[in-house]
Amino acid sequence: MEIRRICVCILCLGACLSLTACLGIQGRIEEYSNSFFAMDTYMTFTVYDDSARNAQAALKQAARRLGELEELWSVTDRNSDIYAVNHGGGQPVKVQEDTAGLLSFALKMAKETNGALEPTLYPVLTAWGFTTEVNQIPPADQISRLLQTVGYDRVMLAENSVTLEEGMMLDPGAVGKGYAGDEAEQILREFGITSALLDIGGNIQAVGAKPDGSDWRLGIRSPFGEGVLGVLRISDSAVVTSGNYERYFIGEDGVRYGHIIDPSTGYPVDNGLASVTIVAQEGKLCDALSTALFVMGEEQAVGYWKLRQDFDMLLVTESEEIYVTKGIKDRFDLRNEYKDMVVHEIS
Repeated sequence: MEIRRICVCILCLGACLSLTACLGIQGRIEEYSNSFFAMDTYMTFTVYDDSARNAQAALKQAARRLGELEELWSVTDRNSDIYAVNHGGGQPVKVQEDTAGLLSFALKMAKETNGALEPTLYPVLTAWGFTTEVNQIPPADQISRLLQTVGYDRVMLAENSVTLEEGMMLDPGAVGKGYAGDEAEQILREFGITSALLDIGGNIQAVGAKPDGSDWRLGIRSPFGEGVLGVLRISDSAVVTSGNYERYFIGEDGVRYGHIIDPSTGYPVDNGLASVTIVAQEGKLCDALSTALFVMGEEQAVGYWKLRQDFDMLLVTESEEIYVTKGIKDRFDLRNEYKDMVVHEIS
């Protein structure tokens, strides 16, 4: 799975290093947390419940579920579904139902965004070194050649059978963590958990509100340096932020190259956006749109929102302006050092 940048920080919780619980009186709501490594990132799940046994069982089951999905979706694990599809030599490959569901959603979002979300971009990402951490600027002719292997519309998915043309490769990294977060949330709800916060490597999934009924307070990372741009108050929602300011390298030409690639050019996105934050009910939708709208740029992103209006977004431009949808405008407060930024409401 592609390592995604951590752009949202939780202001209301401290870091937990292992499965921990606050010991309290029986029947009283307490905090229980589990931190673990999965999908190439650290995750922390924190739940609030009146039963230590129930809370810890829910946390363990959710973590186990993410481990199962990682085994299916890893690009590099020779035993995974995705690896089998990528090395299928142009032949149909049978995959698990979870993998078929993930790919079906990714292809649907690729079509809806006209390829701004592109699940077959892995060879281009590898050429830039963003999958190997050995970064380089690929020759223009190499990028042109690799772009011939890119195209979501050439992926054949029929029930649980996937066929890729030889040379093409899938990478579900742009939707995988969000999809897995939705699965984890479902498990917690099945255990009767009504208040929880899931930090899925920077993707945030809030189950309900805080135990006292108030909103969760999330710090949105500033794309202009260390620290927090502002605080977003949310309940029962997922939040995902994308930007090219955490994972990047400086080339020999002195130019900074970010890891989010424009599928139409094969080069890192450079359209004036500094970051995109998406707020919606489903983590998988947030994950997909945070990448796709970052690729689109401000004007197209706003146009896309006006067509759907079933999510909220916060766009930050490199010229230090903010565009925020009406649904979260009054829920987002800039930190004092950014109070002079111009904020535009999208409605």
